[in-house]
Amino acid sequence: MTNIVVLISGSGTNLQALIDAQEKGVLHANIAAVISNRPGAFGLERARLAGIPTEVIDHTGFESREHFDQALQERIDAYQPTLVVLAGFMRILTEGFTRHFLGRMLNIHPSLLPKYQGLHTHQRAIEAGDSEHGVTVHFVTPELDGGPNAIQAIVPILPDDTADSLARRVQAQEHIIYPLAVSWFAEGRLRMDNDTCVLDGKVLPGSGYLLDTRP
Repeated sequence: MTNIVVLISGSGTNLQALIDAQEKGVLHANIAAVISNRPGAFGLERARLAGIPTEVIDHTGFESREHFDQALQERIDAYQPTLVVLAGFMRILTEGFTRHFLGRMLNIHPSLLPKYQGLHTHQRAIEAGDSEHGVTVHFVTPELDGGPNAIQAIVPILPDDTADSLARRVQAQEHIIYPLAVSWFAEGRLRMDNDTCVLDGKVLPGSGYLLDTRP
């Protein structure tokens, strides 16, 4: 079975979605370890309750981003994972780190990439007057939030939406599409080919596979 290592920084809701999918037998992968850069991350407790090994590598103890990434890379490699999953890992990764795991590292980002890279995506979508928003699972490349998209879920923006209400609906879709994308990879159905995603032997469009939750 495919081994994965999950990286977190916070509460770990997407980690919990992966754990739940694994326990239900719908995630055909083994979560070998959960690693956090923050000692107090609640996601570590989620992992412990599920019997998953945890590690903390506190980024504040390193003199540079490069030194931290090198230490993190060594700990990940110790588990010999086929896939690294970023689940709310709030670090900008160095080019050397991303190239080491190129084609075998996924991230989830709360926008319809390439729109709204970076932070505060829900508020930015509302302020721009967009009618739709969503979430993207993509392969990680040296460009921030710039790797090829594997799957997107589209969420309508309602007239009375706030950033918080929109975020809740987007997060519900995160918990659906992330286990799905990880399962596709673990089953050998999803791969990165140069700057594209290939699913079941077919090159996906730039948006990736679309899951549309609009009425």
